[in-house]
Amino acid sequence: MRPLQGCRGRGVVVGTVTLCLAAGWALQTPGGVSLVVPQPNINATVAQNILLSVEYFCRGIATIEWKHVSSWGTTKIVEWKSGNYVNVSTIYKDRVTTFENGSIQLLNVGMRDAGYYFITVTEEYGTNTYGTIIVNVYEIIYEDLHFVAVLFAFLAAVSAILICFMWLCNKSLHLFQKKTTNKLTASTTEEIELETIEC
Repeated sequence: MRPLQGCRGRGVVVGTVTLCLAAGWALQTPGGVSLVVPQPNINATVAQNILLSVEYFCRGIATIEWKHVSSWGTTKIVEWKSGNYVNVSTIYKDRVTTFENGSIQLLNVGMRDAGYYFITVTEEYGTNTYGTIIVNVYEIIYEDLHFVAVLFAFLAAVSAILICFMWLCNKSLHLFQKKTTNKLTASTTEEIELETIEC
């Protein structure tokens, strides 16, 4: 019985060594691509520039392809081979910038740019990987700013009316005081004249 246990132990060791050798061989053979998407959700406003940031790793030459999927349909944005050609769609001709790490920058985004952005990285040996970035584009809402502007104009108009009213009240008060002083001086003059006549 003991010799059988020894064979089993050797079989486990041989199996482990074989597994390690196979893993090492798999790592040394060409192929394999990985993709990292650090920011899978992007919020932007209209007319803003956005960076769809990714980073890929592969041993061979990779082909990178970006597509945009929205309610308006699917559009191929750009395709390029690292170090070679760049094929940009005519719709995005002046609006996209490519980077060596696989990232792209979209310039002057609009409402139609909202949606899903798919990246496909294909290695020359046929291995590929996929990534997705969701872009939300919002319009700049001027309603709050409009409300503040209207409120400010209303308050300025009310304050101008109050200033004019206070000025009119001040002028009326000065006129009333002048008339009162004129009446007082006239009545005092009459009293003095009456006193002098009586004397």
